[in-house]
Parts: sequence; structure tokens; C-alpha cells
Amino acid sequence: MHNLIDITSDLRAGILIQKAGIQTTVQDLGRRGLRHLGISQAGALDATSLILANKLVGNPEHYAGLEIVIGPLQIVFQRATWFALCGANFAAELDGKLVAKAWRHFAQAGQTLCLQGAQKEARAYLAVDGGIEVESILGSRATDLQAGFGGHQGRALRKGDVLTLGQPRLFKRSVGVLQRCWTPEIRAIRGPEFAQFNSCARKKFWQQAWRVSSQSNRMAFRLEGDKLERESSSELLSHAVLPGVVQVPASGQPIVLLADCQTTGGYPRIATVIEADLWKIAQTPIGQHFCFIEVDLNTAIAAQEKWQRELRRMDSMEYA
Repeated sequence: MHNLIDITSDLRAGILIQKAGIQTTVQDLGRRGLRHLGISQAGALDATSLILANKLVGNPEHYAGLEIVIGPLQIVFQRATWFALCGANFAAELDGKLVAKAWRHFAQAGQTLCLQGAQKEARAYLAVDGGIEVESILGSRATDLQAGFGGHQGRALRKGDVLTLGQPRLFKRSVGVLQRCWTPEIRAIRGPEFAQFNSCARKKFWQQAWRVSSQSNRMAFRLEGDKLERESSSELLSHAVLPGVVQVPASGQPIVLLADCQTTGGYPRIATVIEADLWKIAQTPIGQHFCFIEVDLNTAIAAQEKWQRELRRMDSMEYA
């Protein structure tokens, strides 16, 4: 239990990256409403974990934080800072003292936070009070690695980078929230071209366990399993695609589109992962298996509304 902390020194100071890990990026909730211009959404792959971390440190949910994929990550806080880690359970220490995920923690100026490999799941999210204040481009601070803009110089972080923090907050104590439990079942609804696949392929899609390929990235997760065959070999006209859409190219191996995906595509869409379960895709490690569970549109809407109610409940909690 901390006493009321007096934030002093340079309030605009930031965090120094001493070890950057692999593909650590600045992300917020991404760019919305620009797909008709060919601009991808980008943003946190597991948006709900970033939202939880932001709420723990008193930020609006859209504030920018760090998406951490593979350690080691080592950062030095240049001002007194409240921070929270959500998502994957990385081995984390603050000046050698273990740090629990899904809790708000306090760091003095000069203290070092170290994250090693994830013990479970794939991506962790670090939020700091005031958020990370890189330049906002097209209404977002998210890093678009494919287009090379946003975030910090449009790229993954490197040793020696310094990120400016926003206005600090005052809190009296640490606090935590309940975390979601990852399960190997991901809910999806049928896609527009579902009926174009033969009966065997339609059954296989829902019944078999799909393995996440090492060829996966922030644009899409490529899956490995039995080949899915279409009844028709005719080509499709290009159409709009969104994160969560499951395409099936000529190889017959599904591709689940993620936040950095293109805005149009021509592969048949066999299914779409519901929004409430997109975080499960992001948190599935390379080489791990999962199954798709078929649900209808009403179930998808209800699942998202349930999550929104949980967020509103958090807003009503006293964190100060």
C-alpha cells in the first residue's frame, strides 16, 4: 500500500528503452473510418488488454501504450510513474522485485522495469499514467509497420529510444482487475463464401484443431491443417476485408486477418471471428492449436455487449 505519491521533477520526461525486445511497438486502438482510403486500422492486436491496462492507470482507453511480443524488454522510467501490465504473463521485475500483471504499480524516477519471455499467451501491454505521447497521425498514435508510419518513427522500438509521457496522475494505492482466461476455442460466424466450400471442408473448418504457423505476423495469422476445398474454382471480385475475416487462398490453409491487414482482398471468406474473441487470436502463440466454434450473429452481438458492460463496471470502480 502506497501513501499519496507526489509526482515531481520533469513532468514531461519519458521512458528510456535499454533493451527493445523483438517487435515492441507503440500502439493505441488504431485508425478507424479510413479503410476506404486504403489505410489499415493498425493498433493493438489485443485491444482489450490495452484498454484494461489504461483503465488501471487512469487513462482514457484509447491512450497509447506498448505492445510487447518477445523479450527481453528493459526500460528506465525518467519520472515517477504508475504503470500496468496486461495480456500475456511475462516474467516482469522492477529493480529485481517481481511485478504482477493486471495490477497498477508505482515506479520511482530512475527505476528499471525488465520483462523476459511470456510464460503464457503471446503479447503483453504496458500502459503508463498519461500515456505515451508520440505524434498523432490520422487520429491515432498506432504504429503501422507495413506502411512505416505512426508510433515512434513508424517502426519497432530500438535500444536508446526515448518516449515522452503525458501528464502524470496521483493515486493513493495499487489496485488490480480480473483477467480473462485464454481458451483454445474461438467463436466465429459463417462468412459470405462459406457455402462455396464442399461439405467436407465445411465440417473440417469447425471440427479440426488449427495450428498457428510461424509465417504469422500483425497482418494475419496463417493456419495449418487439412486443406479446405471449394466446390467452385471461379475467381472472386475484390471486396472489403476487416480484422477477424478468415480467408482461404488456393493453398486451402485459412488466414485470419488482424489489425494491420489490407483493406481489400479477393480470397473467399469462410468465416469471421467475432469481435469479443479477436484478443484470443492475438494471444495464441506460434505453434499452438485452437478450434473455431460456430455461433450466430446474435451471439456475437451479445458477447460484445457483455464485454462493454464489464468495461462500464470498471469505470464505476474507485481507483483513486
